[in-house]
Amino acid sequence: MTRRLIVTADDFGRCQAINEAVERGHTEGVLTAASLMVTGAALDDAVERARRLPNLGIGLHIALVDAVPALPPEQIPDLVEADGRFTNKLVALGARIYLSKNVRTQVAAELRAQFELYRATGLPLDHVDSHHHYHLHPTVFALMVPLAKEFGAFGVRIPFEPPLPSWRARREGLADRLLTAAFHYWRASRMRSLVRQHGMVTNDSMFGLFDSGGMDAARLESYIAALPPGLSETYCHPGAFPWTEAHPMPDSYRPVDEFHALISPKVAERIRAGGIQLTTFSREAA
Repeated sequence: MTRRLIVTADDFGRCQAINEAVERGHTEGVLTAASLMVTGAALDDAVERARRLPNLGIGLHIALVDAVPALPPEQIPDLVEADGRFTNKLVALGARIYLSKNVRTQVAAELRAQFELYRATGLPLDHVDSHHHYHLHPTVFALMVPLAKEFGAFGVRIPFEPPLPSWRARREGLADRLLTAAFHYWRASRMRSLVRQHGMVTNDSMFGLFDSGGMDAARLESYIAALPPGLSETYCHPGAFPWTEAHPMPDSYRPVDEFHALISPKVAERIRAGGIQLTTFSREAA
């Protein structure tokens, strides 16, 4: 079985630094996909760049936490804080979604609004994923997948990192990797099955969950070297330069280092030497 790899940048449209990193990461490096925040402050610039990058797989980066909503706050009062932004209280929101039909109705409306905003860009919908991987929530996922199919998505990200290949790459955190995988294995399998029942593609593996915000060149090389057979995805949050606007990344994140990883000649050579095929969800679906 061949080894195929989707290299994705999340938060496309959030700010100019990310948008530039996406464009240059694709034209000068190994980036094959980007996930668009349709309520991002730099959305228009992102869409303009995407239109001149026809081989870059652009997808929808659904946001239900830590972002600006598509709908007016008064229509989704249980999802937002006093400032009109989505809450950062991920666990509390998850419980409310599970327990309240009214909250679920608001989530469904917001999801559709974000899909509609994506459709308005005129871009093909390569894939769907979510900010903070919030589609791991069973209710959110059940609402999202039919919308992904309805709006013509080719694929959906499954945020599951296989523990042994992941550990072989990094040689650290084996217990955490095993425990996390054990907790999510059954859920990820059911997610993958539902997506495929709807006729869409999923990744077999994903890498970067334990290195979110720190996928520098050395780490990216290590994961590429340990890549298992099948379709894998690795994701990052690159920035071509530091920024302070648009709610910057946590202090622990290193977006400039992640950008340099995408354009690193050593990373590109590692992919070539390993016979790894760079791809997108839409190419996998063809």
